[in-house]
Amino acid sequence: MNHFSPRTQAVLVPLTERVDARRQTVAARLDSKRRAAHGQFMTPRPIAQFMASLFSSQQFDGIRLLDAGAGVGSLTAAFVEEFCGRETPPRHIAVTAYEIDPLLAAALRETFDDCELLCRQTDINFIPAVRRRDFIEDIASPLLRLLETEERFTHAILNPPYKKINSASGHRLQLRSLGIETSNLYTGFVAVAIHLLAPGGELVAITPRSFCNGPYFKPFRQLLLGQMALRQIHLFESRTHAFKDDEVLQENIIFHAVKGAAQGPVTISLSEGIDLAEVSHRRVPFDQIVHPSDPEQFIHIAPNGDDQLLADQMRALPCTLDDLGIDISTGPVVDFRLKAYLRDDPQPDTVPLIYPTHCKDGFVAWPLTDSRKPNAILNSEPVQKWLYPNGHYTLVRRFSSKEERRRVVAAVHDPGDVPGEQIGFENHVNVFHRRRHGLTPELARGLAVYLNSTFYDLCFRQFNGHTQVNVKDLYNLRYPDLATLEALGKRVEHHAFPSQDEIDTWIGEYLA
Repeated sequence: MNHFSPRTQAVLVPLTERVDARRQTVAARLDSKRRAAHGQFMTPRPIAQFMASLFSSQQFDGIRLLDAGAGVGSLTAAFVEEFCGRETPPRHIAVTAYEIDPLLAAALRETFDDCELLCRQTDINFIPAVRRRDFIEDIASPLLRLLETEERFTHAILNPPYKKINSASGHRLQLRSLGIETSNLYTGFVAVAIHLLAPGGELVAITPRSFCNGPYFKPFRQLLLGQMALRQIHLFESRTHAFKDDEVLQENIIFHAVKGAAQGPVTISLSEGIDLAEVSHRRVPFDQIVHPSDPEQFIHIAPNGDDQLLADQMRALPCTLDDLGIDISTGPVVDFRLKAYLRDDPQPDTVPLIYPTHCKDGFVAWPLTDSRKPNAILNSEPVQKWLYPNGHYTLVRRFSSKEERRRVVAAVHDPGDVPGEQIGFENHVNVFHRRRHGLTPELARGLAVYLNSTFYDLCFRQFNGHTQVNVKDLYNLRYPDLATLEALGKRVEHHAFPSQDEIDTWIGEYLA
């Protein structure tokens, strides 16, 4: 029988262990639909402790900590436990935590009581403030006055909500009023936290990796890299490990950055599971993370030496797509806008319409009798401006499923297989072309071989952490010269695309 009082038990059981038990209890009571609507994914204890450990050992007389989207307080608890255990603890820790969910906020107050008890044992004055308000909404209007009249935060620790925000939403407009342009709540939370940090202030956040590339997150990358110096980026080998209790499939990273500091080398760390029992580390120059000549400021993360070798080989390739005179566009036919003109089967007054489902085994297979997608579009005046002249094109699916082995999947559109003078490409394919005209047969096939290589796919994944393949992603990588691509294309037999082993052998011979 347990004869200890609750407060005595609080002394005997580590703070983060108690809070993690609280997290699991509360998670079982939360409505799953409400959690999904708010993008709530609470932080397991090992990850929270690892995040807290990343903060530097510089001495602060007093700490002002921001925890926005605090949940039950797992991150704050880990931070308090970490700093209470340091050789020279601060005199006080003032925490401002935002949490809108009433059940989580009640648990958060219990966690803060536990934090206060631990701080008292270490002669630290713990000053909590729980704000039951929307973080972005609360900060948006008074932000400029706050920055002018109040002391800024010295630290921020974040596991922000993951949720897309459309251009007309309240959050989007509030962020825009702060000069922040982004399409997801998680980058909005981090961007606001950056604004609220004092010079020299530190940020540690766990977020999806999707901000590392793509046009939608470019303004956020400019803010992050312009105001913060990256110190460490942590990767998980499995996308399911970080939040496996919540069945989250996003590819997550943890990053540590310092406001206004000089940018130096960056530590890349990697772990397999959430216990972080074994973590590998490597330090790399910053220009391997963000290439100086890249206007898009993509963030490349090579977790080990083999990945870095691939990155170096990619950077050594001779050509960009501009050098090759090759353009890429998303397919111009947006089917729901042209729904009245779509036809399930080809007819005399239609032209072929190519969807991702038509891309099979390296070539376009058309028409498909068992497809749920249309095979054709009416050849009419409103449709004409969206059509291409028929020819040889290389296509890449814009989206891949999480289970697919390759992120980049390419196929050759051959006019010998798809008859007609014109062709429609649906919006879910990316089209390699030359000024809206076809490529040479050899170039189209050689390009498809290169794009389908494991080499290309692994290099692509170093900056792309989601399943969307954007045009600018494909522009960002480098390519063999025209003669090499055409030579690869000449090795492809019609209707017999090479196997993955053959492709990788060919590309390996070229890289050697």
